[in-house]
Amino acid sequence: MQHESQLQASDKHANLCHTARTLEENRAELALIWDGVRQAASEISEEESHLHHLLEDVILSRESLTESLAARLARRLSREDMLRAELEPLLFGILDTNEQLVQSAAWDLQAIYERDPACQSALEPLLFYKGFLAITAYRVSHQLWLDGRKALALYFQSVVSEIFGVDIHPGATIGCGILLDHATSVVVGETAIIHDNVSILHEVTLGGTGNEVGNRHPIVCSGVLIGAGSKILGRVTIGECAKIGAGSVVLEDVPAHKTVAGVPAIIVGESCEENPAMDMNQRLSDE
Repeated sequence: MQHESQLQASDKHANLCHTARTLEENRAELALIWDGVRQAASEISEEESHLHHLLEDVILSRESLTESLAARLARRLSREDMLRAELEPLLFGILDTNEQLVQSAAWDLQAIYERDPACQSALEPLLFYKGFLAITAYRVSHQLWLDGRKALALYFQSVVSEIFGVDIHPGATIGCGILLDHATSVVVGETAIIHDNVSILHEVTLGGTGNEVGNRHPIVCSGVLIGAGSKILGRVTIGECAKIGAGSVVLEDVPAHKTVAGVPAIIVGESCEENPAMDMNQRLSDE
């Protein structure tokens, strides 16, 4: 109880996700994304008979992205501890009650499709990309955390870590339009904050620096690109549209639109692009 009492959550209510659109606009865009997913699933089902059962179960027999997400996560996360027959209704109930979770997942799908040249449709992350599935499961566990169901939230964190190799604490605050590219060994600590439209590659850690309590994990602002293997430690702020070079260890704040690299990381120049998260350019400079 003492540990919880020292958590300072004043900056954990960042203005994240969907604020630039009306509810009607959000729902209209969600419908377009879902229609695209269903169309791609229908085409693949006709072309590849071995995937027909999966596509029928997860997408073609479903009326909404909400149902589809619940079915896909249940297929991947069910085990002896919690069978699919119990897990899928639980997931659906959480997603259906909290519409913003499904909208966030839809924007994540769109972000992956737009930023990853290997991705040919928004269907592919839903079926195959563990980064998308891991962050969607995090969104469910985060809602459970907010609802006071912390034991169940930690259960989901544990299962996702085992299955996908991605460890995101349910207390972390994460916006939408997030790309976890490859995602293996990504770690996000309890008090971390990730704003909208951030791209994070594999083996990235947003961690603490020891056994301190309170707000002890990084804040990552919108438009940031974090290169593979980077470690960002402590309550540092990564400014808007900054870039973290692969393999860097960041221990201090990074100003907006700056590129840092090295161990420990130092500023090596301006970000080469207006929005590094969108461009996914790993260069440290224009030279």
